[in-house]
Amino acid sequence: MTPITLNTLPRETGDITAAYTAAGGDAAVLHNHGISSLVISGNKVLSANATEGVVLEKNETEHGVDIKLTIKKGYKIPLPVHLCFGVVPKDGLQEINMNFVAEEDSAVELIAHCTFPNAEKVIHKMEAEMLIGKNASLKYTEIHFHGPYGGIQVFPKAHVTIEEGGSYYTNFSLISGRVGYLEFDYSVDAGKDSICEMITKVYGKADDKIKIFEKISLNGENARSVIKSRLAITDHAESVFRGITEGHAPRARGHVDCMEVLQGNAKAEAVPIVRVDNPLAKVTHEAAIGCVDKKEVETLMARGLEEDDAIDIIVKGMLA
Repeated sequence: MTPITLNTLPRETGDITAAYTAAGGDAAVLHNHGISSLVISGNKVLSANATEGVVLEKNETEHGVDIKLTIKKGYKIPLPVHLCFGVVPKDGLQEINMNFVAEEDSAVELIAHCTFPNAEKVIHKMEAEMLIGKNASLKYTEIHFHGPYGGIQVFPKAHVTIEEGGSYYTNFSLISGRVGYLEFDYSVDAGKDSICEMITKVYGKADDKIKIFEKISLNGENARSVIKSRLAITDHAESVFRGITEGHAPRARGHVDCMEVLQGNAKAEAVPIVRVDNPLAKVTHEAAIGCVDKKEVETLMARGLEEDDAIDIIVKGMLA
């Protein structure tokens, strides 16, 4: 496909590029034609580039963009594909619909930065259908930056199918800025000899609301999975975690691991659920909710930090 470059588009590209950098992205990759990338601000595609082995289709809609991203059979994409989704103004609605396919024997890493630096009344919805083909591999990292106001609602939802021998690794992180309202809903169907690892890290403050729903169905023989959630909440924030793993096949192995740290008047709830209907499958779980270790806080305060700053450093260390 012919690349759309940031240099040929309106002034708002500078705003989204600055927001992308604030979210931890390296703006240089968005200008590199040797790297696949896609930049979307609101419902506008500001930049799109696909390298060999990557097929990128996009269609602007009233409130967002429909995306179909395909990694061709047998291609091992050497450099990560970079995605930037965001709303720069203080209000707006963005709806991203993604259809992702990693064809047989392919491999790719996707890095998505979702940035809403000025959000006071913003809604971001992302709905994805993802297929990891036979012996294919996807590593997906999603990093959010929401600014200081907390006026944002985020609804990431995905259904992932992993075929025989495929692998799916995902890491969702929202530790910079206010969360606002987050409702995270991912489900995975894992086939024979597949691997799935899901990691979620969120830091809630003030009156943020966090809901994490994750489910993995181990449908194939020897399928393996881990759900790992790390949530930190303070002030009057609230969090709810539901992690479900089901073992339906011989020698399927799964584990659910949730840790929540809370301070102030925050409220946390963690519910790991395991289900097994095959006698040769095994699924385990662990969950813990507690406060920051007092001795660690005192050690940092003895070095000159205020208590709130000490707690913030400890919490971000846990979420790193």
